[in-house]
Amino acid sequence: MSTHSIAAKRFVADADRMAWHDRALYAVREKRDRMMETVPEWEELRQLSSEIKRHTLSRLGDYLLEFERNATANGIAVHWARDAAEMNDTVWRLVREHGGRNLIKSKSMLSEECGLTPFLHERGIDAVESDLGERIMQLLGLPPSHIVLPAIGVRREEVGALFERELGTRPGDSDPTYLTHAARQALRAKFLGADVSMTGVNFAVASTGALAVCTNEGNADLGTSFADLHIAIMGIEKVIPDMRALAVFTRLLARSGTGQPVTTYTSLYRRPAPGKRIHVILVDNGRSEWLADARHRNMLKCLRCGACMNTCPVYRRSGGYSYSYFIPGPLGINLSMLRSPELHRGNVSACSLCYSCSEVCPAKIDLGEQIYMWRQQLDALGLADRTKKFAVKGMDFVMNGTRRFYGGIALARAAGKLPRFVVENGLNPWSAPGRAMPPFAPQTFNAWWKKGRGE
Repeated sequence: MSTHSIAAKRFVADADRMAWHDRALYAVREKRDRMMETVPEWEELRQLSSEIKRHTLSRLGDYLLEFERNATANGIAVHWARDAAEMNDTVWRLVREHGGRNLIKSKSMLSEECGLTPFLHERGIDAVESDLGERIMQLLGLPPSHIVLPAIGVRREEVGALFERELGTRPGDSDPTYLTHAARQALRAKFLGADVSMTGVNFAVASTGALAVCTNEGNADLGTSFADLHIAIMGIEKVIPDMRALAVFTRLLARSGTGQPVTTYTSLYRRPAPGKRIHVILVDNGRSEWLADARHRNMLKCLRCGACMNTCPVYRRSGGYSYSYFIPGPLGINLSMLRSPELHRGNVSACSLCYSCSEVCPAKIDLGEQIYMWRQQLDALGLADRTKKFAVKGMDFVMNGTRRFYGGIALARAAGKLPRFVVENGLNPWSAPGRAMPPFAPQTFNAWWKKGRGE
């Protein structure tokens, strides 16, 4: 069995949680479809998005330098980081020079990629997530299980128990509105006391040197309004040519990810306010190597909307923690293989090859097709599963002989008449033993996850 299959067992064993997770995510997919149908030129926008990204990636160095020139002229300090360690060191240096101790963060998957928050905590910096979903996961001590909906795997009853323990909310109250107000009240002190704010970057506009940050909670705006130092971190693929390109992407991003016409807040940071500073860190961390891979460079077109996860039947039914990479779903499968095929080859089996991910991607990335390509590459990389190779050779032997073929059919018919206990047992991987395990109690989500990790 693949590493994904083994890890998915814990999630699949809780049938109620699996069904709820599946329904919740597919509801977001349906919202995306309804929103798409209100835009007659939807497919033209997707095609234009893909072409803009392809053009930009073909001249990535030029656009990055143009962005640096214009951002610097606007008063934004630009830094370059080759890898995660250099990005973290740069952030730490900026925070230390500023004399900061309290950092308020808005959501950034690059921060997760580089392990920035634990890096800062080890150095005595109180780095607080300000996105509600990210804050829930931070209080749980768990990573996000979705790139846009980080707490999608946590039920509201579990959030209520968490907030009761951590924030002193009313016992047994899991009303979402009440819990949201309680989180906002607790975070307000963090916003007011922060001396450094950090945001990700959805798009960096080369022609103007501006940073576009898209949120639904306004937490990025609030954080950057109070703190004197704003540190923005971005992967080098986030640069786009101009404001016309930004208009295309903002029409696609929220509609694809959450089924909204546009994110509630789309903020442009072009120059620092009087008495304040903005620093942006352009991070490579392997992206130059990915750009050189003609078969898989399309992954750099990604807008990070999460639509591929919302539609993926495997992700919806196996959960985000079944993948070995910090990003799950079709996006995570491809990015993890670009990062390290040796470490993450088990993820490629987590795909039905339905290609639904490719169909919903707003940048028309061939996600499913690339996963199929990775499967074809495993043998050449020396990473193919021996059992599967043996099974394929056996099927080839049977299918290429008429007598063997019909003999196999006869055996299959005979097997269908055998007693159930003979067919469904631990020796048969298709029987999926263990599915009848009792569901986990809602309040034990954190303990269940940590126990599964051996913590």
